Amino acid sequence: MNFFEAISSAFSKYFQGSGRSSRSEYWFFAFFLVIVSKCLIIFDETEVAVTIFRLATIVPFFTVCIRRFHDIGRSGWWVNISLTIIGIIPFIYWMCKKGDEGENQYGSDPLAPFRNGASRNISSGDRNEQ
Repeated sequence: MNFFEAISSAFSKYFQGSGRSSRSEYWFFAFFLVIVSKCLIIFDETEVAVTIFRLATIVPFFTVCIRRFHDIGRSGWWVNISLTIIGIIPFIYWMCKKGDEGENQYGSDPLAPFRNGASRNISSGDRNEQ
């Protein structure tokens, strides 16, 4: 999943806590939130735009976090661990952890299309064109 697909996916699943999100979707969306917030702070001295942006993106950020926990086989309720000071450490670890391969209790693998031969098709296609 590339940067723009991650942002599109996060906003299209605005209220959807079910399913799974890959690491790339989570980290690209988090990066997008940080960059846009910083740009808005620079250009808006009153910080009204930043506040509106953060309020508008808090729900999709939490739903991406919930789906990310689902990807590693944990309940979405674990997102609450980030609200404690000591809980930030395991939260960051879990957000960096590789997701479960294959289907788990929360749904199918978000990277399955890429693991099941998409890379082989690209590499074999390159050889055929030479």
